[in-house]
Amino acid sequence: MISAYLDRFEEAWAVLLLGDEMKKVNFPRAYLPSGVREGDYVTIDIRYDKERTKAAEDEALSLLHEEG
Repeated sequence: MISAYLDRFEEAWAVLLLGDEMKKVNFPRAYLPSGVREGDYVTIDIRYDKERTKAAEDEALSLLHEEG
């Protein structure tokens, strides 16, 4: 998990400072929990979705075979 500080809002974006290095990223404001304000900390959990990746690859291969 990644700790992120909510620095500020810029229209539809939230400027987050990630981790101990405080790396700046723009993040869609709509994906933040309701009630989060500037100065709050949030936690981001990013995971590899192996099943969805495999399903997308299978679908792409199926479409290629149908065209050929």
